[in-house]
Amino acid sequence: MLTTILITLTVITLLVIFRSEFKKVRFYIKFYFYYVALSSVSFVIIPLLLIKPKHHTNGPFISRYMRDFVDFVYGWKWHIRNKEILMEDRGAVIISNHLSVFDSSGINHVWVVAKKVLLIAKKELLHTGPLGVAMYLCGAIFIDRKNQKQAYQKLEIAKQFMIQENYKTWIFPEGTRNTKWDGKLLPFKKGAFNLAVTAQVPIIPVVFSPYYFFDKDKYIFNKGHVILQCLEPVPTVGLTLDDVPALSNRLHQIISRTFEQLSKEVLFDSRDK
Repeated sequence: MLTTILITLTVITLLVIFRSEFKKVRFYIKFYFYYVALSSVSFVIIPLLLIKPKHHTNGPFISRYMRDFVDFVYGWKWHIRNKEILMEDRGAVIISNHLSVFDSSGINHVWVVAKKVLLIAKKELLHTGPLGVAMYLCGAIFIDRKNQKQAYQKLEIAKQFMIQENYKTWIFPEGTRNTKWDGKLLPFKKGAFNLAVTAQVPIIPVVFSPYYFFDKDKYIFNKGHVILQCLEPVPTVGLTLDDVPALSNRLHQIISRTFEQLSKEVLFDSRDK
């Protein structure tokens, strides 16, 4: 009898351990496959991007394939609200909260809609294999954050594209991914606002809802849906660099408030399913 009990307890313990370890393994496989998926699509599409390097059609073209492939593999559903704002043919600066590497999927969804988009990315991303090459061929501007003079010169390039060719420049004003997951935005850096004011183009806030289906501490990686809330453009005509601090604070409050609302909405919806 005692032997049977001990064997039963041992089997249960092993099953619990195995299940726990399997959950971790599955989590990391799914997480790292995200990079593999983006790199694979990039590798296949790069020869086609070389036909017209840095042409504005390259971004929407590859984004459509990345969007469809990733959404199919992971079972994600994205909902862009007020997409007509993004579809307007005018120069603008898009700013967003920065939650995760998965924000790149949101960019893909928006790029297909907005068409002419310039990504401002840290220079390290240029050296990420096929993905970095694809970003370069789509016209991304890579910034060395330690070299302010060079960064300023490259932002001047973005400024001219916005003014002359109606591009939308996408910048994450937090500067880095917010890994705290506490519902609060990091302080905004001023670069995006300086750019919008000097170019006299509007700022379009695009707010990502939280990835409630992903939790790296609990090894959760499920299907889910994400809302991209596009807010009304904030004009900068008539503003000067002296107005940037107030403008930055105002948009920080707007995005924070919207993110809080979206958090409640997606969490409520997820409990109903």
